[in-house]
Amino acid sequence: MKYDNIHKAVFISRPNRFIAKVSMDGHEETVHVKNTGRCRELLIPGAEVWLTAPGTPGRKTVYDLVAVRKSNGLLINIDSQAPNQVAREWLETQGFDRIIPEYRYGDSRLDFCMIRQGQRYLMEVKGCTLEKDGIGYFPDAPTERGVKHLHELLHAAKEGYQAMLAFVIQMDGVKEVRPNTETHPAFGTALEEARAAGVGVRFLTCHVEPDSVMFRFPIG
Repeated sequence: MKYDNIHKAVFISRPNRFIAKVSMDGHEETVHVKNTGRCRELLIPGAEVWLTAPGTPGRKTVYDLVAVRKSNGLLINIDSQAPNQVAREWLETQGFDRIIPEYRYGDSRLDFCMIRQGQRYLMEVKGCTLEKDGIGYFPDAPTERGVKHLHELLHAAKEGYQAMLAFVIQMDGVKEVRPNTETHPAFGTALEEARAAGVGVRFLTCHVEPDSVMFRFPIG
């Protein structure tokens, strides 16, 4: 996926999870943060950030904050909509007869249902922006929704679906994502249970530039 336009800025503060203050071209700008996670290790005063202007009429903010340079030099895309777009681009290379987004299963809408020769596949996508010592971790904030999705995938696997969880790694150089049990132990437990029931886990590695996120190859 690629952004039509990109602008460099410097992070100042994050008054709440939806907006941030940045310095751009010598003036302060209020921008929308396209990620409701904590991002505490990323969005720190003085960090380089990148913005895009979607041009949507009637918006309160002109720009979206979509990427940040971590203190260790790693460029991380934090756009919460990017993982599904990247996953869709990858799925389109996999020879499925049909790809159905936002597929209702149980009490949830899972990200994708794919069909190939009559076999149905279900895939939920999670973006990984948290990195520690070259390893990715998810989530960076408690996610009851994520636990619920794992339970749905578990039931789907028992019903004969090919069910999988795909982590889109929104940075270069990271090839594995582990459950962040320190932040949300229940997610780690649910992931173990899902794997034991036959839910596959894949890590979709990516190359990240300020204006793009491109899948490289899946692991798992």
